[in-house]
Amino acid sequence: MVGAVITEGGVIVAEGFHAAAGQPHAEVMALRALGRAPQADAILHVTLEPCCTHGRTPPCVDAILRAGLRTVVIGATDPNPAHAGKGVQLLRAAGVAVVEGVLGEECAELNFLFNHWITVGRPLLALKVAATLDGKLVPAPGESRDITGPAARADVHRWRRLFPAIAVTADTLLADNPRLTARDADGEHAPVRFVLDRRFRSAGRAGLNLFTDAFRGHTIVVGLAAGARAADLAWYEAEGVTVWALPGEEVDFLDAWAERCATEGLTGVLIEAGPRFASALLREGAADYLFAYVAPRLGGDPESPTWFEGVDFPLMAGKTTLFGQDALFRGYLG
Repeated sequence: MVGAVITEGGVIVAEGFHAAAGQPHAEVMALRALGRAPQADAILHVTLEPCCTHGRTPPCVDAILRAGLRTVVIGATDPNPAHAGKGVQLLRAAGVAVVEGVLGEECAELNFLFNHWITVGRPLLALKVAATLDGKLVPAPGESRDITGPAARADVHRWRRLFPAIAVTADTLLADNPRLTARDADGEHAPVRFVLDRRFRSAGRAGLNLFTDAFRGHTIVVGLAAGARAADLAWYEAEGVTVWALPGEEVDFLDAWAERCATEGLTGVLIEAGPRFASALLREGAADYLFAYVAPRLGGDPESPTWFEGVDFPLMAGKTTLFGQDALFRGYLG
């Protein structure tokens, strides 16, 4: 996600953004929007360091130099170790004045999924919970299923729209029958929807949203190949649902799933976990990032454990956002 703005005399004269992979980058789109040669005092402001290599599109550094721009303001450095800082070096070597790090943290966060992907080589696995102050994810019997308020729930849908995939366990699927779509003013959008179902217990369960709705082609059931029954796999196929039957043992399941996600080019997965799976992810160090929505209330289902049962999880770089009375704590997990 990259945006670019061209100013002349301190006034915005053109804007551009990168719409999708393989399409022109933000700098090129801003220059096209300008439609003429920039004036001598023109400044290009871009959220990410201009690229300097030829991938699916030509280098933006070349486009900047051809246009005659003499000043470039950059938010974040390219996180790709093969490119980081090289675009800046080439611009400066050509006599362009470059200002770096303006709103750098904010600009870098625009691409926190991609940044993790390009530096680690695996998808960012983000754990999401909505909890009471005492760590309960399940309301007390007879209470509303919604622990947080409408503003916090709307924010969840915003993050669902950003992540290329969402995951739940078979337990959550069978207990809650979720839709796992992003719903906002633009309608309903479905990312890849994973069901982590090691033994394929969900096979044959008719009427579940993930297996019957208009987006069932986005659903992938992930289990272990060992012991998978042919009849179960055939049932999913008949329902139009994809199956990943992974090799390995139970202890290797999450790693095998993450590796398959990497192979498929999925940069991140939002895991909407129940309390036991959330605690397990934290204990095993399997989650990279945390979204914890906390409501100012106490007391959930007394029979349900907390989502951090027996876990100590430091936030390496946390942020807090308020949604009315609810709070979102998010950041990388240590």
